[in-house]
Amino acid sequence: MDIQSRRGIIKAGAIGALAAPFVSNAQAAAGQTWKVQSTWDAGTTGYKLFEQWCNDFKEKSGGELTITPFAAKSVAADNNALFEAVKTGVLQGMNPWTLYWAGKIPASVFLSSYPSGPDQPSQWDTMFYGLGMLKMAREIYAKQGLMYVGPIQHDANVIHSKVPITSLAEMKGKKIRLPGGMVSEVFQQFGVATVALPGSDIFPALEKGTIDAADFVGPAVNYDLGFHQVTKYILMGPPGTMSIYQPVDLMDLTVNMGAWKRLSANMQAFVEDQVKGYSLTQYVAIQKANVDAMAKFAAAGTTVSRLGQSDVDAFRKAAIPVWFNWAKKDADATRVFKLQLDYMKNGVLGYVTDADLKGQKL
Repeated sequence: MDIQSRRGIIKAGAIGALAAPFVSNAQAAAGQTWKVQSTWDAGTTGYKLFEQWCNDFKEKSGGELTITPFAAKSVAADNNALFEAVKTGVLQGMNPWTLYWAGKIPASVFLSSYPSGPDQPSQWDTMFYGLGMLKMAREIYAKQGLMYVGPIQHDANVIHSKVPITSLAEMKGKKIRLPGGMVSEVFQQFGVATVALPGSDIFPALEKGTIDAADFVGPAVNYDLGFHQVTKYILMGPPGTMSIYQPVDLMDLTVNMGAWKRLSANMQAFVEDQVKGYSLTQYVAIQKANVDAMAKFAAAGTTVSRLGQSDVDAFRKAAIPVWFNWAKKDADATRVFKLQLDYMKNGVLGYVTDADLKGQKL
Protein backbone atom coordinates (compact mmCIF):
# COMPACT_ATOMS: atom_id res chain seq x y z
CA MET A 1 0.00 0.00 0.00
CA ASP A 2 1.10 3.58 -0.66
CA ILE A 3 1.83 4.87 2.83
CA GLN A 4 2.19 8.40 1.51
CA SER A 5 -1.40 8.43 0.29
CA ARG A 6 -2.66 7.43 3.73
CA ARG A 7 -0.36 9.92 5.38
CA GLY A 8 -1.80 12.68 3.21
CA ILE A 9 -5.33 11.87 4.27
CA ILE A 10 -4.64 12.01 7.99
CA LYS A 11 -1.58 14.26 8.13
CA ALA A 12 -3.26 17.39 9.39
CA GLY A 13 -4.80 15.67 12.39
CA ALA A 14 -2.00 13.28 13.13
CA ILE A 15 0.89 15.75 13.04
CA GLY A 16 -0.92 18.24 15.20
CA ALA A 17 -1.95 15.61 17.70
CA LEU A 18 1.42 13.93 17.98
CA ALA A 19 3.60 17.03 17.97
CA ALA A 20 2.80 18.33 21.43
CA PRO A 21 0.84 17.44 24.59
CA PHE A 22 -2.73 18.66 24.88
CA VAL A 23 -3.07 21.81 26.96
CA SER A 24 -5.99 21.36 29.36
CA ASN A 25 -8.15 24.09 30.87
CA ALA A 26 -8.84 24.64 34.53
CA GLN A 27 -12.31 23.13 34.41
CA ALA A 28 -10.97 19.85 33.03
CA ALA A 29 -7.87 19.74 35.23
CA ALA A 30 -9.26 17.03 37.52
CA GLY A 31 -9.15 14.60 34.62
CA GLN A 32 -11.07 11.46 33.73
CA THR A 33 -10.10 7.81 33.44
CA TRP A 34 -11.42 5.46 30.79
CA LYS A 35 -11.19 1.68 30.97
CA VAL A 36 -10.89 0.44 27.38
CA GLN A 37 -10.81 -3.23 26.39
CA SER A 38 -9.30 -4.36 23.11
CA THR A 39 -10.04 -7.54 21.20
CA TRP A 40 -6.28 -8.02 20.77
CA ASP A 41 -4.98 -10.91 22.87
CA ALA A 42 -2.40 -10.08 25.53
CA GLY A 43 1.20 -10.42 24.40
CA THR A 44 0.51 -10.02 20.68
CA THR A 45 2.08 -7.33 18.53
CA GLY A 46 -1.32 -5.65 18.21
CA TYR A 47 -1.98 -5.49 21.93
CA LYS A 48 1.51 -4.17 22.72
CA LEU A 49 0.91 -1.28 20.32
CA PHE A 50 -2.53 -0.59 21.78
CA GLU A 51 -1.22 -0.74 25.34
CA GLN A 52 1.53 1.77 24.58
CA TRP A 53 -0.92 4.15 22.91
CA CYS A 54 -3.21 4.05 25.95
CA ASN A 55 -0.40 4.42 28.46
CA ASP A 56 0.86 7.56 26.72
CA PHE A 57 -2.51 9.27 26.80
CA LYS A 58 -2.36 10.85 30.24
CA GLU A 59 0.84 12.76 29.46
CA LYS A 60 -0.29 13.75 25.95
CA SER A 61 -3.61 15.07 27.26
CA GLY A 62 -2.02 17.09 30.04
CA GLY A 63 -3.71 14.85 32.60
CA GLU A 64 -7.22 15.49 31.32
CA LEU A 65 -7.73 11.90 30.13
CA THR A 66 -6.14 8.68 31.32
CA ILE A 67 -6.83 5.46 29.40
CA THR A 68 -6.34 2.13 31.16
CA PRO A 69 -5.97 -0.67 28.59
CA PHE A 70 -7.28 -4.20 28.91
CA ALA A 71 -6.58 -7.18 26.65
CA ALA A 72 -9.28 -9.44 25.22
CA LYS A 73 -11.49 -11.11 27.85
CA SER A 74 -9.89 -9.15 30.72
CA VAL A 75 -13.12 -7.48 31.85
CA ALA A 76 -15.78 -8.61 29.39
CA ALA A 77 -15.49 -12.35 28.72
CA ASP A 78 -16.70 -12.36 25.12
CA ASN A 79 -17.76 -10.04 22.31
CA ASN A 80 -21.42 -9.75 23.33
CA ALA A 81 -20.37 -8.93 26.88
CA LEU A 82 -17.89 -6.36 25.57
CA PHE A 83 -20.55 -4.53 23.57
CA GLU A 84 -22.92 -4.43 26.54
CA ALA A 85 -20.15 -3.41 28.97
CA VAL A 86 -19.41 -0.30 26.92
CA LYS A 87 -23.06 0.43 26.25
CA THR A 88 -23.87 0.32 29.99
CA GLY A 89 -20.70 2.11 31.12
CA VAL A 90 -18.97 -0.78 32.90
CA LEU A 91 -16.20 -0.03 30.41
CA GLN A 92 -15.86 3.45 28.94
CA GLY A 93 -14.60 2.20 25.58
CA MET A 94 -13.57 -0.67 23.35
CA ASN A 95 -11.10 -1.33 20.55
CA PRO A 96 -12.85 -4.11 18.61
CA TRP A 97 -12.95 -5.47 15.11
CA THR A 98 -15.88 -3.51 13.74
CA LEU A 99 -17.24 -6.53 11.87
CA TYR A 100 -18.08 -8.25 15.16
CA TRP A 101 -21.33 -6.31 15.48
CA ALA A 102 -22.94 -7.64 12.28
CA GLY A 103 -25.73 -9.28 14.29
CA LYS A 104 -26.45 -6.15 16.33
CA ILE A 105 -25.75 -3.44 13.75
CA PRO A 106 -26.15 -4.79 10.18
CA ALA A 107 -24.49 -1.67 8.75
CA SER A 108 -21.27 -2.58 10.59
CA VAL A 109 -20.48 -5.20 7.91
CA PHE A 110 -19.94 -2.22 5.60
CA LEU A 111 -17.72 -0.36 8.09
CA SER A 112 -14.89 -2.85 7.54
CA SER A 113 -13.84 -4.62 4.37
CA TYR A 114 -15.97 -7.42 3.00
CA PRO A 115 -15.60 -10.05 0.26
CA SER A 116 -14.46 -8.49 -3.04
CA GLY A 117 -15.25 -4.95 -1.89
CA PRO A 118 -12.84 -1.98 -1.57
CA ASP A 119 -9.50 -3.61 -0.82
CA GLN A 120 -6.95 -0.87 -0.08
CA PRO A 121 -6.54 0.90 3.30
CA SER A 122 -6.42 4.28 1.55
CA GLN A 123 -9.85 3.62 0.04
CA TRP A 124 -11.34 3.11 3.49
CA ASP A 125 -9.73 6.28 4.84
CA THR A 126 -11.17 8.10 1.83
CA MET A 127 -14.66 6.81 2.49
CA PHE A 128 -14.53 7.65 6.18
CA TYR A 129 -12.77 10.99 6.07
CA GLY A 130 -13.52 12.21 2.56
CA LEU A 131 -16.89 10.85 1.48
CA GLY A 132 -18.92 11.15 4.67
CA MET A 133 -18.94 7.60 6.00
CA LEU A 134 -17.64 8.66 9.44
CA LYS A 135 -20.71 10.84 9.96
CA MET A 136 -22.94 7.93 8.98
CA ALA A 137 -21.15 5.56 11.37
CA ARG A 138 -21.53 7.98 14.27
CA GLU A 139 -25.24 8.44 13.61
CA ILE A 140 -25.74 4.67 13.52
CA TYR A 141 -23.78 3.99 16.72
CA ALA A 142 -25.49 6.85 18.55
CA LYS A 143 -28.72 4.84 18.38
CA GLN A 144 -26.97 2.31 20.63
CA GLY A 145 -25.75 4.95 23.09
CA LEU A 146 -22.24 4.74 21.64
CA MET A 147 -19.78 7.13 20.03
CA TYR A 148 -17.87 5.70 17.05
CA VAL A 149 -14.72 7.80 17.36
CA GLY A 150 -12.93 6.52 14.27
CA PRO A 151 -11.55 3.58 12.30
CA ILE A 152 -8.18 2.05 13.17
CA GLN A 153 -6.18 0.32 10.44
CA HIS A 154 -4.14 -2.77 11.16
CA ASP A 155 -3.99 -5.49 8.49
CA ALA A 156 -5.60 -7.98 6.15
CA ASN A 157 -6.69 -11.48 7.18
CA VAL A 158 -5.09 -14.73 6.00
CA ILE A 159 -6.01 -18.39 6.38
CA HIS A 160 -3.78 -20.91 8.17
CA SER A 161 -4.44 -24.55 7.36
CA LYS A 162 -3.42 -27.97 8.60
CA VAL A 163 -3.86 -29.35 5.06
CA PRO A 164 -2.85 -27.96 1.66
CA ILE A 165 -5.40 -25.58 0.11
CA THR A 166 -4.48 -23.90 -3.16
CA SER A 167 -7.89 -22.99 -4.60
CA LEU A 168 -11.50 -22.33 -3.68
CA ALA A 169 -12.42 -25.78 -4.98
CA GLU A 170 -10.11 -27.40 -2.43
CA MET A 171 -11.99 -25.70 0.41
CA LYS A 172 -15.06 -27.83 -0.17
CA GLY A 173 -15.83 -29.94 2.89
CA LYS A 174 -13.25 -28.19 5.06
CA LYS A 175 -14.20 -26.87 8.50
CA ILE A 176 -12.76 -23.35 8.69
CA ARG A 177 -12.92 -20.70 11.40
CA LEU A 178 -14.21 -17.50 9.78
CA PRO A 179 -15.90 -14.32 10.98
CA GLY A 180 -19.66 -14.24 10.61
CA GLY A 181 -21.73 -12.02 8.38
CA MET A 182 -20.93 -11.76 4.70
CA VAL A 183 -17.60 -13.57 4.91
CA SER A 184 -19.09 -16.83 6.14
CA GLU A 185 -22.01 -16.63 3.73
CA VAL A 186 -19.74 -16.33 0.70
CA PHE A 187 -17.43 -19.16 1.77
CA GLN A 188 -20.42 -21.41 2.42
CA GLN A 189 -21.24 -21.18 -1.29
CA PHE A 190 -17.98 -23.04 -1.94
CA GLY A 191 -18.88 -25.89 0.42
CA VAL A 192 -17.03 -24.61 3.48
CA ALA A 193 -18.35 -25.51 6.93
CA THR A 194 -17.79 -22.22 8.75
CA VAL A 195 -17.10 -22.01 12.46
CA ALA A 196 -17.17 -18.87 14.64
CA LEU A 197 -14.43 -18.69 17.29
CA PRO A 198 -12.72 -15.81 19.13
CA GLY A 199 -9.03 -15.37 18.42
CA SER A 200 -7.87 -16.96 21.67
CA ASP A 201 -9.77 -20.19 20.91
CA ILE A 202 -8.25 -20.75 17.46
CA PHE A 203 -4.95 -22.33 18.51
CA PRO A 204 -6.53 -25.10 20.65
CA ALA A 205 -9.13 -25.83 17.96
CA LEU A 206 -6.38 -26.25 15.36
CA GLU A 207 -4.25 -28.25 17.76
CA LYS A 208 -7.09 -30.68 18.52
CA GLY A 209 -8.11 -30.90 14.88
CA THR A 210 -11.68 -29.75 15.51
CA ILE A 211 -11.17 -27.35 12.60
CA ASP A 212 -9.10 -27.84 9.47
CA ALA A 213 -8.11 -24.21 8.98
CA ALA A 214 -8.65 -20.77 10.43
CA ASP A 215 -8.81 -17.23 9.24
CA PHE A 216 -7.48 -14.64 11.63
CA VAL A 217 -5.48 -11.47 11.15
CA GLY A 218 -2.06 -11.08 9.50
CA PRO A 219 1.20 -13.04 9.81
CA ALA A 220 2.73 -11.09 12.71
CA VAL A 221 -0.06 -11.56 15.22
CA ASN A 222 -0.82 -15.08 14.00
CA TYR A 223 2.82 -16.02 14.60
CA ASP A 224 2.55 -14.49 18.09
CA LEU A 225 -0.43 -16.80 18.68
CA GLY A 226 1.61 -19.84 17.69
CA PHE A 227 -0.20 -20.80 14.51
CA HIS A 228 3.07 -22.08 13.01
CA GLN A 229 3.06 -24.79 15.67
CA VAL A 230 -0.29 -26.28 14.62
CA THR A 231 -0.49 -25.55 10.86
CA LYS A 232 1.87 -25.91 7.92
CA TYR A 233 0.10 -23.89 5.23
CA ILE A 234 -0.98 -20.28 4.65
CA LEU A 235 -3.47 -19.27 1.96
CA MET A 236 -3.45 -15.72 0.57
CA GLY A 237 -4.89 -13.87 -2.41
CA PRO A 238 -2.98 -13.31 -5.67
CA PRO A 239 0.48 -11.66 -5.50
CA GLY A 240 0.15 -8.22 -3.95
CA THR A 241 -3.15 -9.10 -2.25
CA MET A 242 -3.05 -10.83 1.10
CA SER A 243 -6.79 -11.45 1.22
CA ILE A 244 -9.76 -11.36 -1.16
CA TYR A 245 -12.35 -11.83 1.57
CA GLN A 246 -11.22 -9.32 4.22
CA PRO A 247 -8.32 -7.27 2.88
CA VAL A 248 -8.79 -4.28 5.23
CA ASP A 249 -9.94 -5.69 8.55
CA LEU A 250 -10.70 -2.46 10.36
CA MET A 251 -10.76 -1.98 14.09
CA ASP A 252 -12.10 1.17 15.76
CA LEU A 253 -12.37 3.08 19.00
CA THR A 254 -15.95 3.10 20.28
CA VAL A 255 -16.84 4.93 23.48
CA ASN A 256 -19.83 5.04 25.81
CA MET A 257 -21.77 8.16 24.82
CA GLY A 258 -22.01 9.43 28.39
CA ALA A 259 -18.24 9.16 28.85
CA TRP A 260 -17.72 10.94 25.53
CA LYS A 261 -20.01 13.82 26.45
CA ARG A 262 -18.19 14.33 29.75
CA LEU A 263 -15.09 15.36 27.79
CA SER A 264 -14.59 18.98 26.85
CA ALA A 265 -15.06 19.83 23.16
CA ASN A 266 -11.32 20.42 22.86
CA MET A 267 -10.57 17.05 24.43
CA GLN A 268 -13.02 15.31 22.10
CA ALA A 269 -11.21 16.81 19.11
CA PHE A 270 -7.88 15.75 20.60
CA VAL A 271 -9.05 12.14 21.03
CA GLU A 272 -10.26 12.07 17.43
CA ASP A 273 -6.85 13.26 16.22
CA GLN A 274 -5.08 10.71 18.38
CA VAL A 275 -7.16 7.91 16.85
CA LYS A 276 -6.23 9.06 13.34
CA GLY A 277 -2.56 9.11 14.26
CA TYR A 278 -2.72 5.75 16.02
CA SER A 279 -4.36 4.19 12.95
CA LEU A 280 -1.29 5.01 10.87
CA THR A 281 1.17 4.06 13.61
CA GLN A 282 -0.42 0.66 14.20
CA TYR A 283 -0.78 -0.11 10.49
CA VAL A 284 2.85 0.61 9.64
CA ALA A 285 4.19 -1.21 12.70
CA ILE A 286 2.16 -4.33 11.95
CA GLN A 287 3.15 -4.32 8.28
CA LYS A 288 6.82 -4.25 9.29
CA ALA A 289 6.19 -7.04 11.77
CA ASN A 290 4.48 -9.04 9.01
CA VAL A 291 7.65 -8.92 6.91
CA ASP A 292 9.65 -10.33 9.80
CA ALA A 293 6.97 -12.92 10.61
CA MET A 294 6.92 -14.37 7.09
CA ALA A 295 10.61 -15.23 7.47
CA LYS A 296 9.79 -16.96 10.76
CA PHE A 297 6.96 -18.95 9.17
CA ALA A 298 9.30 -20.02 6.38
CA ALA A 299 11.88 -21.15 8.93
CA ALA A 300 9.16 -23.19 10.64
CA GLY A 301 8.45 -24.99 7.38
CA THR A 302 5.23 -23.19 6.45
CA THR A 303 4.20 -23.26 2.78
CA VAL A 304 2.38 -20.25 1.27
CA SER A 305 -0.19 -20.74 -1.50
CA ARG A 306 -1.96 -18.00 -3.46
CA LEU A 307 -5.35 -17.99 -5.14
CA GLY A 308 -5.44 -17.47 -8.91
CA GLN A 309 -7.45 -15.01 -10.98
CA SER A 310 -10.16 -17.59 -11.71
CA ASP A 311 -10.70 -17.93 -7.95
CA VAL A 312 -10.89 -14.16 -7.57
CA ASP A 313 -13.52 -13.95 -10.36
CA ALA A 314 -15.59 -16.77 -8.89
CA PHE A 315 -15.43 -15.26 -5.42
CA ARG A 316 -16.61 -11.85 -6.67
CA LYS A 317 -19.49 -13.45 -8.57
CA ALA A 318 -20.58 -15.22 -5.39
CA ALA A 319 -20.09 -12.15 -3.21
CA ILE A 320 -22.13 -9.54 -5.08
CA PRO A 321 -25.60 -10.95 -4.28
CA VAL A 322 -24.51 -11.23 -0.63
CA TRP A 323 -23.59 -7.53 -0.62
CA PHE A 324 -27.11 -6.61 -1.64
CA ASN A 325 -28.77 -9.02 0.80
CA TRP A 326 -26.93 -7.40 3.69
CA ALA A 327 -27.50 -3.89 2.36
CA LYS A 328 -31.26 -4.52 2.50
CA LYS A 329 -31.27 -5.60 6.15
CA ASP A 330 -32.07 -2.06 7.31
CA ALA A 331 -32.02 1.55 6.15
CA ASP A 332 -28.64 2.26 7.74
CA ALA A 333 -26.99 -0.65 5.94
CA THR A 334 -28.54 0.52 2.68
CA ARG A 335 -27.20 4.06 2.87
CA VAL A 336 -23.67 3.02 3.88
CA PHE A 337 -23.49 0.45 1.09
CA LYS A 338 -24.89 2.94 -1.43
CA LEU A 339 -21.97 5.27 -0.67
CA GLN A 340 -19.52 2.40 -1.22
CA LEU A 341 -21.23 1.14 -4.35
CA ASP A 342 -21.07 4.59 -5.93
CA TYR A 343 -17.36 4.73 -5.06
CA MET A 344 -16.67 1.27 -6.50
CA LYS A 345 -18.52 2.15 -9.72
CA ASN A 346 -16.71 5.47 -10.07
CA GLY A 347 -14.00 5.58 -12.71
CA VAL A 348 -11.41 6.16 -9.98
CA LEU A 349 -11.82 2.53 -8.91
CA GLY A 350 -13.88 0.82 -11.60
CA TYR A 351 -14.35 -2.21 -9.33
CA VAL A 352 -17.84 -3.05 -10.58
CA THR A 353 -19.90 -2.36 -13.68
CA ASP A 354 -23.61 -2.39 -14.40
CA ALA A 355 -23.10 -5.80 -16.02
CA ASP A 356 -21.66 -7.14 -12.74
CA LEU A 357 -24.73 -5.86 -10.89
CA LYS A 358 -27.34 -7.19 -13.31
CA GLY A 359 -30.45 -8.31 -11.46
CA GLN A 360 -29.43 -6.61 -8.19
CA LYS A 361 -31.21 -3.61 -6.71
CA LEU A 362 -31.51 -1.84 -3.38
